[in-house]
Amino acid sequence: MNRPSQSTPAVAALTAAGVHFIVQNYAHNPASGSYGVEAATALNIKPSRVFKTLMVDVDGTLTVAVVPVSGTLDLKALAAACGKKRAAMADPAVAQRRTGYVLGGISPVGQRHRSPAVIDESALEFETILVSGGRRGLEIELAPVDLIRVISARIAPIAAA
Repeated sequence: MNRPSQSTPAVAALTAAGVHFIVQNYAHNPASGSYGVEAATALNIKPSRVFKTLMVDVDGTLTVAVVPVSGTLDLKALAAACGKKRAAMADPAVAQRRTGYVLGGISPVGQRHRSPAVIDESALEFETILVSGGRRGLEIELAPVDLIRVISARIAPIAAA
């Protein structure tokens, strides 16, 4: 399950938390325009079960939003879920510095600096979901309840179709 070549801060954090997870590798294509859709296609998994991690500025607070790759993030819904008025996508350089991960490989787990997190409620429809494992070409499959617990996330309807 966890070979040294698969070690990332996300893998280490889940291992330390005693969470059961499966590492899924695929050959990342640098020309890919959508990392999440690429992962779903490469792993032959429904895009609604593969979740992307987005860093969002919610009224001055960097926040982790986890939504299915089959949809988009509803910024107004995220702001409301956080009890705030406005949300905007974080600057990519800020997201990378804050998380310690590169774009397309940002995991909600094991980030350099912990941020508030919100996961779309659709995650609860599945026994397991996939999120980035901390680098392009590496996905982690785990139970949504374990992800919620490990990153202290709240659940809310934040995805738009």
